[in-house]
Amino acid sequence: MAIAFCFNPSLSSLSAFSNPNLPFSSSASSSSAVPLLHLRLTLSPPTPSLRHHPKLPVIHALSARSDAVLAGGGGGDQNNNNNYNGGNNGGDGGGEGENAGGKNREEAMIVLAEAGRVLESLPKDLKSAIEAGRVPGAVVEKFLEMEKSGILRWLMQFGGFKERLLADDLFLAKIFMECGVGIFTKTAAEYERRREKFFDELEIVFADVVMAIIADFMLVYLPAPTVSLRPALATGAGSIAKFFHNCPDNAFQVALAGTSYSFLQRFGAIVRNGTKLFAVGTASSLVGTAVTNALINARKAVDKAAGVEVEKETLPILSTSAAYGVYMAVSSNLRYQVLAGVIEQRLLEPLLHKHKLMLSAICFAVRTGNTFVGSLLWVDYARWLGLQ
Repeated sequence: MAIAFCFNPSLSSLSAFSNPNLPFSSSASSSSAVPLLHLRLTLSPPTPSLRHHPKLPVIHALSARSDAVLAGGGGGDQNNNNNYNGGNNGGDGGGEGENAGGKNREEAMIVLAEAGRVLESLPKDLKSAIEAGRVPGAVVEKFLEMEKSGILRWLMQFGGFKERLLADDLFLAKIFMECGVGIFTKTAAEYERRREKFFDELEIVFADVVMAIIADFMLVYLPAPTVSLRPALATGAGSIAKFFHNCPDNAFQVALAGTSYSFLQRFGAIVRNGTKLFAVGTASSLVGTAVTNALINARKAVDKAAGVEVEKETLPILSTSAAYGVYMAVSSNLRYQVLAGVIEQRLLEPLLHKHKLMLSAICFAVRTGNTFVGSLLWVDYARWLGLQ
């Protein structure tokens, strides 16, 4: 800011102005009067500055377009602060979210600039999330790192996998853990149940194990924490659809900076995942039970002697499928929500994030224990219903 001024050294004008007995209007109305004092106020535009995240390295130059994006379209830091604060405290809680969104955009643009990438080179959903300020720079950095792997790059073409991989480095490992444990425990249970007839009824065992693998995969996939990249629903969508669309995938997951979930939204995550798991459990049990019974009946037709013994193993299809769907919607849903959102993301990962091998081993142990507890609960539940 600069202030320049000049004055007329004329003594007469000065005396006329300084004489209190002369009215001011008479001196001001004189045609020969020269303005006594001229003030010129010059406002220099603030020097552009790059704010940066303390954990990210600073880059020294960005294009004018990028700087405008980082500044949120404002002129100076003071204007940006006013905008982030919700328009001079005009919003209740909106300022904090706006500030976090602007900070997320800055971090993301810094990471892209350092990697020599432009915003348009990213997938459409990630690009939109960056522009909206919903993902911090760490998520963008993780995406660029995962792109170097051919398998992960292929998987990230699918939105659901991308959201889960960006939220959890060990997501794929946990799928293999769960499915591997499921194969082992289900096969062991089948062998315990059939004993000497295990190999004679191998096709039935195979059908049961396949259905168990599908259920185990969905139990890891659906309740897993995510980085939400979903675009907003159309304006014509109903209020219920919008509510569940804005719910997290895991009721207990940590919200990213600039994102928050209400208690009702977190409860909605349990309801939404429970509905999906009910459908998955019912369908998988329906197919598995139907295939098992079909194979049993085929064996009975071939071997009349074995028919009497095998007939006792035939299960009611509809009631068993519905019961298993309810079990997955309630027991499995709650257990896996707590496992992924509380035990793994909130407790284990902050403590062992630098020791991936140890973290993987503990996650494997915890998930094995959870599967074992789930098997016991299912047996008790099925016996309580009279299905076993």
